Amino acid sequence: MMAYIHFEYAVYMMPVHAKDPEAILRRALSSQFPTLKLVSELPPEPREMIVKAQTKQNLQREYAPPSPTSLRYSGHGLSDKEMADLQNTREAFILDFAHPSQAVWTALHVADELVEEIARETGGLVWDEETREVYSPDAWRKQRIGEWKNGVPNISTQTVIHLYQNGEFLRAISLGMTKAGLPDVAVQESPELSGNQVGILINLFAQSMVEGRTFRENGEFKLDLRAIQNASLRDPQAKSLKPNGIGIACLTLKQADPEEGDPRNRIIELAFDRYEGNDKHARQEAALSWFFGWEDTVTNNVEHTDELLGESRKEKSRLPELHKDFDKGLLPGEYILVKAPFATPDGGREWMWVEIRKWKRHAITGVLQNQPENIPGLHDGQVVEVQEGDVFDYVRHYPDGHQDGNTTGAMIQKMGEKENESKTGAMLPPPDCVE
Repeated sequence: MMAYIHFEYAVYMMPVHAKDPEAILRRALSSQFPTLKLVSELPPEPREMIVKAQTKQNLQREYAPPSPTSLRYSGHGLSDKEMADLQNTREAFILDFAHPSQAVWTALHVADELVEEIARETGGLVWDEETREVYSPDAWRKQRIGEWKNGVPNISTQTVIHLYQNGEFLRAISLGMTKAGLPDVAVQESPELSGNQVGILINLFAQSMVEGRTFRENGEFKLDLRAIQNASLRDPQAKSLKPNGIGIACLTLKQADPEEGDPRNRIIELAFDRYEGNDKHARQEAALSWFFGWEDTVTNNVEHTDELLGESRKEKSRLPELHKDFDKGLLPGEYILVKAPFATPDGGREWMWVEIRKWKRHAITGVLQNQPENIPGLHDGQVVEVQEGDVFDYVRHYPDGHQDGNTTGAMIQKMGEKENESKTGAMLPPPDCVE
């Protein structure tokens, strides 16, 4: 943890203040938050809990609010009218907080309470400069304060994870750990299908940091879900583990190189170098599979009847349209899987799903989403290439959770057969995770 912590909140007025925010601030400091001192300048090494306040009015040049498009992802508890009205705001009351690390949780709780009160009384909206989010006062209280009274919070309530396209894969990074005086956390090159699990892993590691865990000089770190002290973060994830999920990840911590848009903070990259796999994507998938668990299914040889092949041809006719949509760019949280054959040593074929990450002419490159049963050296999570002409079916997943495609899968189920929809082969054992 940094010895001295600085962070910034603000209240956007709608479009100007209904009550004087500075008068509200002074009253709150004298009556509710006497340990927080108002100052005109912030020293680099504060010895107590302090706050600097200022009003900015030339917002479009100096403190522009997020766009309506951005607010669809970064706005919380806002009506459509509020999102539109925010574009015409003319004032922002900015609060810069600073304190020594010994006061980290008390100071953060006070700051969360204070900015909410100012927003309520002025009729404004809360802006978190560190996570780049806008909240209504009610949404702020629910997310940031909730049941937190004192002590170490569930740090995921104070941070956010950005998951975005970075080359052919996704990059996940936390924002907001500055408020805890700790590094933000990143995971490189994940497929869309693993995005949710990667986010959970980042939150759990961040919680380990705020609870005081340290790591070895070589960067080895054992992330143990059951060692997390905060029950509100730990218990839901523990209950969601599949029976074979061990809730332990053998991480290798690295210093990440900052990229454009990253928080102005130190950044730790979570890597999975100690797992078995033919490439880094397979090693990442192995780590996630062992941590969260997977479902075992049985793969039977499915007879490709004329009816089934006809349905497959119908699904394949959609591929040019899907290719066009993929090239235009899918929405965040949207992805496409294709089912393709992989040759087995005995001359047979094993049909498996691949999440598309690149589609050039008729070659599809993606991440294998099944664990092969009969193909040594090929692993779930590995980057593979298949030919468009070999595709048997597809699934398109949309951000709202619905999907289309895989009509052959429904037919196969009616035939009483089971597809290879999960990790069916022998998973390589996890590494020995020593404290």
